Amino acid sequence: MFLENLEFKGKSIPQTILGYAPFIAEAYFGHRSRLYQLDLYDSPQNTADVIIEAFNQGVRAINLVNEPNLLKAYDIACDNGCEMKVIGTVGKSDVDYLNPNYEVAKEVDWDEDIELFSSYDCPLMLVDEFIVDAYDWKLTSKILSKINETGSLSGLVTAFPSRTTDLLPDNLDMDLFDFYMIPLNSISYMMDISAFNASQRQEFVDRILSLNKKIIATRILAAGVLKPKEAFAFYKNVDYVDAISIGVAKVEEASEDFSLLKEY
Repeated sequence: MFLENLEFKGKSIPQTILGYAPFIAEAYFGHRSRLYQLDLYDSPQNTADVIIEAFNQGVRAINLVNEPNLLKAYDIACDNGCEMKVIGTVGKSDVDYLNPNYEVAKEVDWDEDIELFSSYDCPLMLVDEFIVDAYDWKLTSKILSKINETGSLSGLVTAFPSRTTDLLPDNLDMDLFDFYMIPLNSISYMMDISAFNASQRQEFVDRILSLNKKIIATRILAAGVLKPKEAFAFYKNVDYVDAISIGVAKVEEASEDFSLLKEY
């Protein structure tokens, strides 16, 4: 499951992508964020060790943001022979998930990010969720156009797969992008859906499919609430997702999770 490459518009994108969230100690991990700060973000070598193990388990893509310690960790991993396709998230800012300031997010130097990721083997760049979910459609369109000029494919990230999905067709030129990264897990954790019973699930799927975009699912482990077996069992019955992004925080987790993924 998700072990092949997605071939699209002349680009080859691995279907399993190593996520960055634990590596930069995203705040939504709660008390674990502090541990990830100490164990991973403050220690690029430790992060590199996790990246290397993911590579050894067959992962050939990594989602990167413009964070110095994360980029240093990836450089260390590359020096050890595990270069991956880079899925770059453009416009990442230090915004509080619990009380997001979208105006701050819109001021980030996204142009610098595009230039940075253009120096990597980067078939795809995504506009960060706090820019997309600010619903400044002119700005989002401008960033997508700039990405497209580099020759990379482009896409959007959202934290609100229900609300944002409904707004996109009437507010954005849908020809500007091809990929859509959304949080998706069996318990609707960190999704703007109150429940995820069978009827709601089908309604959600129909709305996603109506966009006619390549879907990348993230937070599939629900920030650690779900065990990998639970998450992978759910995805075994999902046929509308083209790629997944999985974050792991330890070498052991990389070994166990990606080995297990091969069984589904």
